Amino acid sequence: MEVFLDKVHQILPVLGIESFVKTGGNEEPGVDTEILTCSIKNVTATGYLTPNGMVVVAGSEAVLKERASANKWPAVLVQRNKLIDEGVLTEKDGKWVFAKDTEFSSPSAAAAVIHGGSANGLTAWKDKKGKLLKEIESH
Repeated sequence: MEVFLDKVHQILPVLGIESFVKTGGNEEPGVDTEILTCSIKNVTATGYLTPNGMVVVAGSEAVLKERASANKWPAVLVQRNKLIDEGVLTEKDGKWVFAKDTEFSSPSAAAAVIHGGSANGLTAWKDKKGKLLKEIESH
């Protein structure tokens, strides 16, 4: 049952349902925290996993224009627009830039905002050696 609940907690935020997301302050990365990167086109974001999901670090970039897949997943547009309205995402040099560390409910939710459309966080995030988050978590 715990495995099922873990999967539900991963999937619901991607669908825009944040009701079951644990809330709390952003956690500071520890000394042994693995920094991951998410890149698409000419933007790169860095972040790290937390017990609540994933933190995208201030200074990270996101694409300016949404992809067509964003229309199929309105939650992506809602989340991006909310971050823009709150001043978390600011436009600079044809990109969105994160003004502060921002916690997301999952790596996929973070990647979707960065990519400007639906994204699989397990394949969008990589470590410094290029290993996918999917591979990292399978060990």
